[in-house]
Amino acid sequence: MMFKLRVSLLISCMALLLGTQSSLASPPQDKPGKAGGKKPTHEQQYSQHAPDIDEQLIRRILGDNRQLLGSTQALPPGIAKNLARGKPLPPGIAKNFDNRLLGQLPRYDGYEWKQVGSDIVLVTATGIIYEILRNVLD
Repeated sequence: MMFKLRVSLLISCMALLLGTQSSLASPPQDKPGKAGGKKPTHEQQYSQHAPDIDEQLIRRILGDNRQLLGSTQALPPGIAKNLARGKPLPPGIAKNFDNRLLGQLPRYDGYEWKQVGSDIVLVTATGIIYEILRNVLD
C-alpha cells in the first residue's frame, strides 16, 4: 500500500512538473513579436502613425497648380524598378515641391512630399518611402 501511494505521488508530481514546463516553453500566441507569435507586418507596425492618403484630393490640388510643378521626365527604368521594390532613391532624384504648392498639399507629421519624375512620393524624414502616387504629374 505504501508503494502504491509513492507511485501515485510520483506520477502526480511528474504530471505537475511536465504541465508547468510545457506552459513555460510555449509563449502566448496573441502577442506579436514574441517567440512563437506572429511578427507584425510593416503596415500593422506603422498603422497607428501612418497617414491616410486621399489620392483624389492630391490629384486635384496638383492639377489646379500645374504652373508650380517642375519638369516631369520619366525615371530611368532601373531607378523606377528599384523604387517599385522599395529601395531608397539615389541622391538628387527626388525634387522638392514649390512651397506654395506644399502649403496646399495635406501635411503629415514626420513625412514630406517629393517629386520623382512624373510620380510623387511621401517619404519619412529618414528617407523611407511610405507612398508612391504614380503618373500624377503627366
